[in-house]
Amino acid sequence: MARRPLLWPATAVWAAGRVVLLLFVFKVVVFPGPDVTSDVSVIYHGWYDVLRGGTFPLEDVTWQYPPAAALAVLSPGLLPFLGYAEAFFVLAFLSDLAAFALLLHAGRRPGRTLAGAWLWVAGVPLLGPTVYARYDVMVTAVAVAALLAGARRPRVMGALVGLGAMLKVWPALLLIGVRRRAVWAAAVVSAAVLAGVFALAMPGSFAFLTFQRDRGTEVESLGSLVFHVARQYGWDGDVLLNYGSVEFLGPYVSVVSTVALFLTGAAFAWLLLWRLVAVRFRPCTVVDAAFAAVLLFTVTSRVISPQYMVWLVGLGAVCLCFRATRMRWPALLVLLACPVTLLEFPLWFAHVVASDTLGVSLLFARNGLLVAAAVTAAVLLWRSTVPSLRKERPPAQAEPAEETPVSS
Repeated sequence: MARRPLLWPATAVWAAGRVVLLLFVFKVVVFPGPDVTSDVSVIYHGWYDVLRGGTFPLEDVTWQYPPAAALAVLSPGLLPFLGYAEAFFVLAFLSDLAAFALLLHAGRRPGRTLAGAWLWVAGVPLLGPTVYARYDVMVTAVAVAALLAGARRPRVMGALVGLGAMLKVWPALLLIGVRRRAVWAAAVVSAAVLAGVFALAMPGSFAFLTFQRDRGTEVESLGSLVFHVARQYGWDGDVLLNYGSVEFLGPYVSVVSTVALFLTGAAFAWLLLWRLVAVRFRPCTVVDAAFAAVLLFTVTSRVISPQYMVWLVGLGAVCLCFRATRMRWPALLVLLACPVTLLEFPLWFAHVVASDTLGVSLLFARNGLLVAAAVTAAVLLWRSTVPSLRKERPPAQAEPAEETPVSS
């Protein structure tokens, strides 16, 4: 009988790293750079007051989230003995703990490894206190739970994907590699029920679609590098707080934003093509495909906020739970991008806004690592699932499928 790996080393390191994060968000120790907790104490708290009144923040263009995001914003009310911000930090910590516990449990099963848990242990604190000052860690915990439930509990996976999509849209990409109709059906039902309940109960449930549409090119995105370089040669645009993030405004910004949308569309088209021609599905194909899809949509987005890295760390961690995963190199590249992200925000964000040598170098490094991870993930996903035209393996030798198609 194989000896199960020890859990206490990962647990001890996780606990030490999270104590440090809590010290930062509770301001026992002040983290350098801009105060990342103000989003919770000011913006989220303001939304909380509006949402408790039974409506969405219809006049606030910074509300750019699906309706179930209200659940995350309202969740600190579950801890009335704490202030709003303090309760939010505790719930973010508990979400982190839940994801870690799931990765530990999954890593001890046959054919699995604790490498995924270790990636989560290391990656989250390398992003600094921003992780606990945004609700993305809560969404990531739901996504981790959905992917790990997929093999044995398809309907649970579908329900969690539907919930995740109504929290922040991107978890819908977890379905790209799923073949079981039960998962798709549960996801659609879950999302539809949540959307219907919010639409009937609270005005303005889908106002976020307009606010998202009008966003520009954020200063940390891949497209922003065009303007960071152009500023060195006299580009006369501005860097301003717009739609809740620091964006470039001025000549040709709309062109770059359009190109970013085109690239996102191209990524989606490639994923559809992959889904049509892929034939070799292994136990880890669903999670590998989800990781690759979210990487592609992240790097082509008009916005790459630091908290987006939490998604990638979480999905990369799920991939590394499987010994057969092809995503080791992309996951490592994401891990390497975490400390660079911490340097560019919040530590030296002023240099990024100023487009000076340090700020631009950090962005080239971080975004370069993410592009390399996305391209590598796409290539590895294709090679591992699509037969080569030159040397196609006969069906009898194909690797075992991840799941048996069902009619339900």
